[in-house]
Amino acid sequence: MDTLQLFLEAGFWMAVVRMATPLLFGTLGELICERAGVLNLGIEGIMAAGCMSGWTWVYLGGDLWGGILFAACVGGAFGLLHAIFTVHLGLSQHVTGLGITMLASALSSFVFRMVLPDVTTPPKIVPFAPMDIPILGDIPVLGPIIFNQSPLTLLALILVFFVGWFLKHTPAGLALCMTGENPMAVESQGLSVFAIRTCAVVVGSGLMAVGGAFLTLSAFDAFYIGMVNGRGWICIALVVFSSWKPSKALLGVVLFAAFDALQMRVQQDVSMVIPYQFYLMMPYVFSIVALIIMSRRSAYPKALLVPFRKGER
Repeated sequence: MDTLQLFLEAGFWMAVVRMATPLLFGTLGELICERAGVLNLGIEGIMAAGCMSGWTWVYLGGDLWGGILFAACVGGAFGLLHAIFTVHLGLSQHVTGLGITMLASALSSFVFRMVLPDVTTPPKIVPFAPMDIPILGDIPVLGPIIFNQSPLTLLALILVFFVGWFLKHTPAGLALCMTGENPMAVESQGLSVFAIRTCAVVVGSGLMAVGGAFLTLSAFDAFYIGMVNGRGWICIALVVFSSWKPSKALLGVVLFAAFDALQMRVQQDVSMVIPYQFYLMMPYVFSIVALIIMSRRSAYPKALLVPFRKGER
């Protein structure tokens, strides 16, 4: 297989963009939480809950967009639980996040078994179909790569620019960022740090769940236990890689997805001498190396992981 030729194929980059979509939702959700000063280690479980809840909604007769909305609400509910413990009660964000991951993952498996107790092969649904935009889809190179994807992929790309604009150019976004940097300054302006952090965690968790729902409602057509497969932890690493900036998050997500798509293509080449396990670990090695490099010079939110107690200095 000619690797350089592979990078010139539109089909390869279509796969990259498709595989980047759930990571993009998850990374943006985690980024919003952390810019407000809250580390959300519940992302892995929340994405699993999004997978299950979105798929269950459609399997029981609901529409696809309703499944996305339901998944976002379920993710927001777990985010609210996380915010109650970490923002309002000031408990450890690490311990609470891991607890949310275990709770959400276990509940997803339990509910799936309750809905389908005797099923050995997960039943399938009709997922989102790729868009067919007449003019934009005909643009050379970019047309098939971006505009012949699931509508959720286009939504994720739009959200990158929206979140970047919101954080830098709106009063609410600036207040959110300042909450992660200097919550006392936010309080001095008469704003509620608790309310801002709670909203950020709820909205961010909702985006994580939508990333999970993409797997069952667009990338695949069924739910099976363990399908998130560590994507949540990768999103946390990508937030650090991006230096908490949405535009750089897009770059990191695409790089990881490119390595992931490359290893899948290379595994299919029987003439390769190097064992396929080497290529299987490539995306994760990239994440570790990128995390080490970027963490040394990244300017993290100063109040990240620091509980806020009103009136204390």
